[in-house]
Amino acid sequence: MATKHKNLSTFDSPLPSAAGMKFGIVVAEWNAQITESLLKGAVRTLRDNGCNEQDIIIKQVPGTFELTLGAQFMAQYTDVDAVIVLGCVIQGETRHFDFVCQGVTQGITQLMITWNMPIAFGVLTTENLQQAIDRAGGKYGNKGDEAAAAAIQMVAMQLAMAKEDETDRKEIN
Repeated sequence: MATKHKNLSTFDSPLPSAAGMKFGIVVAEWNAQITESLLKGAVRTLRDNGCNEQDIIIKQVPGTFELTLGAQFMAQYTDVDAVIVLGCVIQGETRHFDFVCQGVTQGITQLMITWNMPIAFGVLTTENLQQAIDRAGGKYGNKGDEAAAAAIQMVAMQLAMAKEDETDRKEIN
C-alpha cells in the first residue's frame, strides 16, 4: 500500500489560492461514516485556501456508482470551475466491488474529457473499514483533503493556461 508510512494529506508545497473559484462537491451517502469525514476534509481544504463558503455547492447521491451522473449534473446545471467526487467502496465477498470501482473510475475520467472540467477523484477503494477510516481523517490523512487540493491545482492550471492563451492571441493580432 502506497500510504503505508505517509500521511498523504501533507503537501510538499503551498496550494494556489482558491479565492474566486467555485467548486461542486458530490458525495455518496453509502458508507456515510467515511464519506462525511471526506466531505469535512474537502470543505476544510477549500476554505483554508481562500474559497468562500458560498462558492461551495454540495449535493448527495445514493452511492459511489452514482457519483458520475451527479458530477455531470453539477457540471451541466451549475457554474462551478471544478467538481470533487467523494465516495467509499469497501471490498466485500462478491465482485460488486470491482464493477463499482471500474465504472466510477472510467465514468469520471470520461466526464472530465467530455466537459473539459477538472473533476477530482476522492473515492476510497479499500479492503476493509479500518483502511477507509485510516484514509478518511485517520493516520494516512484524508482523501477529501487530497481531492480538494487536486481540484484547486487543476482549476489554477486551467485558468493560467487560458490566460496565457489569451495573451498569445493578443500578441498575434
